[in-house]
Amino acid sequence: MTQFSREAFGAFLDRIAPGAAQRERERRLLHDELDELRGLGFGALRVPAAHGGADIPLEQLFAHLIDLSAADASLGHVWRGHVAFVEALRAQGDGAPAHWYERIVAGQFVGNAQSERQETARLETRLERDGDALLLSGTKYYTTGSIYADWIHLSALDGDERVAVTVSSLHDGVRSIDDWDGFGQPLTGSGTTVFERVPVHPDDVVASDTDAARWHLLGSVFQLSLLAVIAGIAQRALDDTIEFVVPRRRTFGFAGETLPREDPLVQLVVGELSVAASTARRLVLSVAAELGDAVDAGADADELQRLQFEVFRLQEVVPRLVLEAATRLFEVGGASALGTERALDRHWRNVRTIASHNPVIQRTRALGQHALTGTLPEWKAPGA
Repeated sequence: MTQFSREAFGAFLDRIAPGAAQRERERRLLHDELDELRGLGFGALRVPAAHGGADIPLEQLFAHLIDLSAADASLGHVWRGHVAFVEALRAQGDGAPAHWYERIVAGQFVGNAQSERQETARLETRLERDGDALLLSGTKYYTTGSIYADWIHLSALDGDERVAVTVSSLHDGVRSIDDWDGFGQPLTGSGTTVFERVPVHPDDVVASDTDAARWHLLGSVFQLSLLAVIAGIAQRALDDTIEFVVPRRRTFGFAGETLPREDPLVQLVVGELSVAASTARRLVLSVAAELGDAVDAGADADELQRLQFEVFRLQEVVPRLVLEAATRLFEVGGASALGTERALDRHWRNVRTIASHNPVIQRTRALGQHALTGTLPEWKAPGA
């Protein structure tokens, strides 16, 4: 594996950023860009040094993820499952299977496939036994990153027990389909993945997680990854707005030559975008730093739950802040800011899509309930 270089990573970001809007418009999947990131060692940034990884602090990983998302929001988003998979390995300490670290250091990428399109939340993806063989069959949706992956980590039923399973995406029984139909994040491969009698190694089946500390840690990592993407989008929205405004010679709503960059109202809107981008980044990195320090110190379940509450609070603040900024940016240019070539609308669409992954109002209400009663809801709908 190539040793990760900030300079090479920065050059990569500079090269791919200008084409992000066109890639979205053409729905050109990110195979080439992801392959290059693998070659840069991006996937092994949190692999322990003893296993050949860069072993960087968690805060630094999220800083890189924000920068990557500023260059291309979908490209940052596809790493969510891989990041959580590596953190799950690290949480096992010396008990983590070394072969998984070896695969990741070699540049292999892990996708994620948890949800299904069912009338209820019941899983239909199952393990079955055929003699000595363990086989996986089922259909998943919202399988972010799996279309690019070497391995796919997913949920399934083994009898009546919910388990986590990791399988090779290269088997003939695995098909990832680019049928994600959301109006944002179109290149994340968040569509359907079908598994038809895919062989599973028994060591790659893990029982439902009953370790509260691990549950709080991974829940935080999954959500912070999304918030890092939103923070990156905020930065790109600011950069794109500045690029749009600076060369213009007429302010919307005024006759004659009046430079928009000198207009106080345009300056106000750009200032608001700057505030949103900076604040989102600092909020995400502050919690990532706390979480990383806590994990390094061997924090218990109570401390990790406290930090997960901080992530819940960010889920209320960061998307709202950036969504408002992504709407306000159109005040700088009138109808000329609406062109599909520049695609400034993609910033709002992408943030709205990411923010819809989890019910923010449910998390915020849970914080209120905990503050008032000291308890959390059971995380199930009334009557379930």
